Amino acid sequence: MVVKIENLVKRYGDLVALDHFNLAIEEGEVFGLLGPNGSGKSTTINCLLSLLEFDKGKIEVFGQEMKPDSYELKKDIGVIMQNVAVFDELTVYENIDYFCGLYVKDKTERKKLVEEAINFVELSEFRKFYPKKLSGGLLRRLNIACGIAHKPKLIILDEPTVAVDPQSRNKILEGIQNLNANGATIIYTSHYMEEVEQICTRIAIMDKGKNIAIGTKDELKAMIDLGETISLEVLELSEESMTAIQGLPHVIKMTYENHLLKVKFSKGKHNLLRLLDLMKEREIGFGGVHAEMPTLNDVFLEITGKELRD
Repeated sequence: MVVKIENLVKRYGDLVALDHFNLAIEEGEVFGLLGPNGSGKSTTINCLLSLLEFDKGKIEVFGQEMKPDSYELKKDIGVIMQNVAVFDELTVYENIDYFCGLYVKDKTERKKLVEEAINFVELSEFRKFYPKKLSGGLLRRLNIACGIAHKPKLIILDEPTVAVDPQSRNKILEGIQNLNANGATIIYTSHYMEEVEQICTRIAIMDKGKNIAIGTKDELKAMIDLGETISLEVLELSEESMTAIQGLPHVIKMTYENHLLKVKFSKGKHNLLRLLDLMKEREIGFGGVHAEMPTLNDVFLEITGKELRD
């Protein structure tokens, strides 16, 4: 077990930020931690790193209790927070060397690790650049290199792809998957649900300081009574036909805007077949048909009743 949190309670006056929170993360996982703003994600991470005192509970990392002076444990942890934390007066190489030097004192070994980190995030041609000369995506990759150069076993990434271009985002996600393939356990927070679906092996959804759902993406989707959403291009649709569609079995919601009909169903068989049969019976012409299964965002909304950024 890499991380074990038991009955964690953290209060800020009358506010309960963490309410008997429990979490277990196994070695080799890419673990997604999701929750609306104020759900307790940042408090959990800060308590895990022993940056915050908590009122009750126990935290173990690599099988040992985590304390403020657990320096040997902290050497095996890499942290990449949402706000980029590098030195403007140091070059790309010098920044990575500085942060790696906090953990690795041997200069020969450190030089090797810094070169590996630079190559890993593909910043070789920018090694002499200062941070102010880097784009947002390159700056994020530098931030990651500073956090992982010392080869940590546990890596915590908090919103690493915020405000970066799609190409840089893909590079960062590929890098995270490579870190995991090389043996690192990852804790990953993001507001981008598609990223979490793409890279996380298990996911926990937090709200009001509690862990309200946990599992693989498929296990989480199985928790909600939501089936596919079917979209059809329809030139004209009468009120009578819309009422008939709304009356089909398992229909949860129907919208018709700009000649696009969208019908959301609960779980059930033959939803698409029934809808197409009704369209044919009523001689309603339609174009392309697209069926989409529930997303992680659907699960989040169903479980918390909130948008992720609330």
